[in-house]
Amino acid sequence: MKKPIRNRVLILVAVILAAAGVYYASMMMPGGALAGTVTPVPDDWSRVTVPDIVQLETNPAEPYSVKIWSIPVGDRVYIHAGANYARWVQHIETDPSVRLLVEDRLYELQAERVTSADEFAAFMVAYKERYDTEPRNKNISEAYLFRLSARPAS
Repeated sequence: MKKPIRNRVLILVAVILAAAGVYYASMMMPGGALAGTVTPVPDDWSRVTVPDIVQLETNPAEPYSVKIWSIPVGDRVYIHAGANYARWVQHIETDPSVRLLVEDRLYELQAERVTSADEFAAFMVAYKERYDTEPRNKNISEAYLFRLSARPAS
């Protein structure tokens, strides 16, 4: 291969890799408050088209949002951090009030850590059906799995 052609190929590869890195970083970088139309929480999430990746806002005092996989099951939506004690997990432990952005709809929910082995097993089945793979961490005592449901009326 001639040197100029090889240089062009290397430059093209570098540009593609850089673009992929920027895209990945934008997908994974946390943000602040989410914007959308506050929408009543559905009685059954199966009637709502919930994309694989949604945005979750925690820490109402200083909003912190992340993009995360979601698993809707009946009247609940699950989010799973595996064994990763992420910042959003820490926020939920301090204040369980969260907001979930699905397309342009914003749902005000509360998160509760799943501790029931039966519920965890049902989540794993739903996760495998949705993503065609199993969650990395299948140990309920190590995994941070949260059930999102409607906030109680105040």
